[in-house]
Amino acid sequence: MAEEPTREWSDEQLKSDDLPKKDVIKFIQDNAAHSFLAEHKLMGNIKNVAKTAKKEQLINAYNDLFASKRFIGTEPIEEVTEQVRTVKIEDKPKETEVIDEGPPKFKKAVLKKGDKTNFPKKGDTVSCWYTGSLEDGTVFDTNIPATARKKKQSKPLSFKVGLGRVIRGWDEGVLTMSKGETAKLEIEAEWAYGRKGLPDSKIPPNANRIFEVELVSVD
Repeated sequence: MAEEPTREWSDEQLKSDDLPKKDVIKFIQDNAAHSFLAEHKLMGNIKNVAKTAKKEQLINAYNDLFASKRFIGTEPIEEVTEQVRTVKIEDKPKETEVIDEGPPKFKKAVLKKGDKTNFPKKGDTVSCWYTGSLEDGTVFDTNIPATARKKKQSKPLSFKVGLGRVIRGWDEGVLTMSKGETAKLEIEAEWAYGRKGLPDSKIPPNANRIFEVELVSVD
């Protein structure tokens, strides 16, 4: 299970002019659930939020986060429907969702429903089969063997989710999935491999990356 984040600052430090608003906003965005950010109007680009948010508002939100314990990954996807809007995509899956994290964004299309019960939390170990492709359909990476026989002999990718062990689009996307779910994640460059792409690879600069991910297990 994911560990609860520790408080970074005391009340006196929060009120100090030496603590930039951007630092408080970043901490809350990195640790709070989607609905919490929406309620406190803290979703979006940090610089833009800092322009409109008052220090007192940020202090209240920071304290409320620890009082309510509404940390990232603590709320199942059904409870954040106010931040989810339906969109159309070429594959026309049964469910299509756009998760608003503020720019940059990622799009999630549910291709196969999971058990709707076992959702990973920050710090949990998850195992996934995946295929990564560009917008033109070019596959640049996959861990799925060519035959079903070899798949039984292979192991899916395992990592601790929400800790930056993978690209941010994966961290954010997998936290919204339940065990057994297969989803299509369309991730913008800033949450994938950056604006420069990956040198000496099939990944060009500043292009969306598309991953079809199957969440096999949550530990």
